[in-house]
Amino acid sequence: MKHSLVVFALMAMSGMAFAEGFSYSYVQATYGTVDVDSGVFSEDGDGLGLKGSFGITDNLHIVGSYQKVDLDLTGDVDFLTAGLGVNAPVTEMIDVVGSVSFVDLEAPGFSDDGFELAAGVRVSVTSLVEIDAGITYQDLDLGGDDTGFGGGVLFNVTDSIALGLAASWLDDVSQYSATARWYFGK
Repeated sequence: MKHSLVVFALMAMSGMAFAEGFSYSYVQATYGTVDVDSGVFSEDGDGLGLKGSFGITDNLHIVGSYQKVDLDLTGDVDFLTAGLGVNAPVTEMIDVVGSVSFVDLEAPGFSDDGFELAAGVRVSVTSLVEIDAGITYQDLDLGGDDTGFGGGVLFNVTDSIALGLAASWLDDVSQYSATARWYFGK
């Protein structure tokens, strides 16, 4: 967690300029699978998600996501995040990103909330391919804290549409998804 906080603080305090080619204004739809294995119980499911970002300045953006997962035994689980992100260019092809978000989790007979810190990198491999990787720290009131990793690849179909694949891993939860992203204001 200390490393995530240091990276986020350095990005927030640095003099940041806008990286050409990266847009932080988009809406993304996701379909994926979820595998929960806590040691006490194990179950699988799938779900749909909606994620978005809106650039409010060259280096600040509002972030949010909503995911509804249907777990085989538990039923529907709703996961909502909303927060503020920052981006700092390293080169024209690489951005370092970070965010802090409020988290709300709703499941049958269970409700929890807390916060999430995320730090990562976006890399434009070519004009058609972008990869990202990052680390996430979540601290929930009842669920405790957890650190996870994730990454993905996006293929730019047009200037405003991209299709991709992503994966993320927390201690007890693995997710694999296919995404469709629409950039606006690019």
